[in-house]
Amino acid sequence: MGEISQKLGLRIKELRERNHLTQFKLAELINMEPSNLSKIERGIQMPKEETLEAIIKVLNIELKELFDFQHFMEHEDILKILIDILKNSNLQELRAYYKMINSVRDLNNV
Repeated sequence: MGEISQKLGLRIKELRERNHLTQFKLAELINMEPSNLSKIERGIQMPKEETLEAIIKVLNIELKELFDFQHFMEHEDILKILIDILKNSNLQELRAYYKMINSVRDLNNV
């Protein structure tokens, strides 16, 4: 399967673990064989629409959260986006970004 199925599988696994559910328990709650859920989480199989609906219901999330893959971005991709944002910012926006970045740095240095 492709990149989307792999990222979706990783995201489902991440959300399942965040909810302290085993693969077996989530499979039970969505009425699916654990082996099929495993295939979905490994990106081997794309879930059907009904499966996605069951997953979002059990995990108590919105559909869009399943497809939030931004945190899977690579270092270089993030840098490109940030550089583009900064290049297209006016002075006031740059100052605000600078303050935010320094605040985050200060938090990390505590």
